[in-house]
Amino acid sequence: MQKVILIGYMGVGKTTIARFLAQKMNWKWVDLDKIIEEKMNLSIKELFQQKGEIYFRKIEYEVFKELVENNEKLIISTGGGTPCYANNHLLLNDDEVVSIYLQASIAVIFDRLKEAKSERPLVVNQNDENLKEFIAKNLFDRSFFYNQATFKICVDAKTPEEITAEICQLLN
Repeated sequence: MQKVILIGYMGVGKTTIARFLAQKMNWKWVDLDKIIEEKMNLSIKELFQQKGEIYFRKIEYEVFKELVENNEKLIISTGGGTPCYANNHLLLNDDEVVSIYLQASIAVIFDRLKEAKSERPLVVNQNDENLKEFIAKNLFDRSFFYNQATFKICVDAKTPEEITAEICQLLN
């Protein structure tokens, strides 16, 4: 195993868990969105605004593929849509890859996103009334791709430490 890839919807804790997991496994971790921002010298929000989602998804695919195919041991936290575009889901179960779907309920995701909408380009214009419906529709649309992961972990009512310990058990 050379890569551990964390996937799941916005707000499920992919970046947080990647940090905890990296510390526990003594591996390097990378956040796909941060690498894209550094490479493009724009924030994800600015990329969406200036270049559009299709352009963003093209760059996302290129960077994701590079990370998966390099020989470095890495924990990769992805964006919520990463597995759903450009056949990225096919990279989730490569020979040297273990992917983990961090799954949360609509209620948990809603509670987390309503406080951080301004940082999330896909939900920034959603009012609270429409946000739950938007999340539910997105989860339905993305479920096929998320379920391509090697493992699935429900994160509802669990601390980052508990989730990390559960992942470590799966990996051993």
